[in-house]
Amino acid sequence: MSAPRFLDTNLLLYSISRAREEIEKRVIAEVLLDSGDNALSVQVLQEFYVRATRPTRVDALPHDIAAGLVRTWLRFRVQEITLPVMLGALEIKTVHRLSYWDAAIVAAARALGCREILSEDMAHGREMEGVVVVNPFR
Repeated sequence: MSAPRFLDTNLLLYSISRAREEIEKRVIAEVLLDSGDNALSVQVLQEFYVRATRPTRVDALPHDIAAGLVRTWLRFRVQEITLPVMLGALEIKTVHRLSYWDAAIVAAARALGCREILSEDMAHGREMEGVVVVNPFR
């Protein structure tokens, strides 16, 4: 069995975007969500829900649709927020000089045995804790 790819929140958000300037990213995100062995964390699902339903978002989703998508993505491996993951994130934050939230993503990916984090929010090609950041939109 291959290691899962960890999906950052931006992939989930692009998959629902209706913005004309994000059509290409939406297609890429949809393909990634439909293929391969993916993983994410409770943090990513929480961030998706909050950002997707934000009243200031032009294409904001109603609660029932956003919650339904969160349930759909439970088909992926999901890392819960645990004390070891949180403590790992604190260490990763210090060592790699990341924000706590990015460090928590790296810690969750590492806990799930992922070798890649798919994200446009971290530096493409950067390796941390045995996990490499890949920007699928490059």
